[in-house]
Amino acid sequence: MPQKVRIALDAMGGDHGASVVVSGAALSLVRHPDTEFILFGDEAVVGPLLAAEPKLQAAARLVHTDVAIKMDEKPSQALRHGRWKSSMWLALDAVKRGEADAAVSAGNTGALMAMSKFCLRTLPGIERPAIAALWPTLRGESIVLDVGASIGADADHLVDLAVMGSAMARVLFDLERPTVGLLNIGVEEVKGLEEVREAGRILREAQPPGMEYLGFVEGTDIGKGTVDVVVTEGFAGNIALKTAEGTARQIAQYLRAAMGRTLRARLGYWLARQAFETLREKMDPRKANGGIFLGLNGIVIKSHGGTDAEGFAAAIDLGYDFARYELLAKITRSLSQYKLGSADVVAMGGVNP
Repeated sequence: MPQKVRIALDAMGGDHGASVVVSGAALSLVRHPDTEFILFGDEAVVGPLLAAEPKLQAAARLVHTDVAIKMDEKPSQALRHGRWKSSMWLALDAVKRGEADAAVSAGNTGALMAMSKFCLRTLPGIERPAIAALWPTLRGESIVLDVGASIGADADHLVDLAVMGSAMARVLFDLERPTVGLLNIGVEEVKGLEEVREAGRILREAQPPGMEYLGFVEGTDIGKGTVDVVVTEGFAGNIALKTAEGTARQIAQYLRAAMGRTLRARLGYWLARQAFETLREKMDPRKANGGIFLGLNGIVIKSHGGTDAEGFAAAIDLGYDFARYELLAKITRSLSQYKLGSADVVAMGGVNP
């Protein structure tokens, strides 16, 4: 276990850039004083912001680069002009070279995924990484993946997602056999895309070790916490994530408007303010900000591009937890054991998962 957790930050990524990154790092440092930061960005922009946070400045090192990846750049363009020299690439390279335990960026998702794959490479047996998110539910938390790393998935990729997600759940939730479900338009086996149905057949027949496959789940099951791990491809997963965040903000706005409409409503809010504060805390989408790129030889956290300082701090906190408790190493070992077990099944003439 490292004595200090070293976090590399893409200080120029996101809709709001360095102001949110520096403020978020300062907030996270209060919660985790054993963190050291390496910030990659334009010294003329980041330097004054860092100087305004003396405690953070004492725990941070700034590496200058004036190259930043734009939020609307295509991954291929980002690789062409940002490889080796952009703030995003340098943060990832710090992880590769062992100077940092994790990298956090609020930048362009496609560019970050492309650079992560090129710089860090994928784990053995994993073709495409995924973004896994912690999702608040009525039962606690579930893991949902993929929430936007790549569009489309064949059956084999969906099975890989189930394996990675269940490995993460075993480590993060301390479960021996986490429950897994495939997101679909219905729970019946005849419904949904062919790739989803085929993945369900493979998981059902193979019964991979370390997970309990429960079948198809619907969108309403995510919030219920019906399963510990919800598996879907990135297009549907990202839409589900953004819809949930938007709905949380919508309900919060409805409540604020209703509570201030009349004197009686304001009095009722005052009497029940503790309950409303608890509800606000649970519905705050910033608390769940940050997704882990699973399947890479390194820890990469993707923060929402439009988040504020509190949201970015939550993303840093996620990277801290993965590094401090060596979750990536544990997930990798679990994944390797599954792959070896699968090879034994195939050798004996069983189903190839």
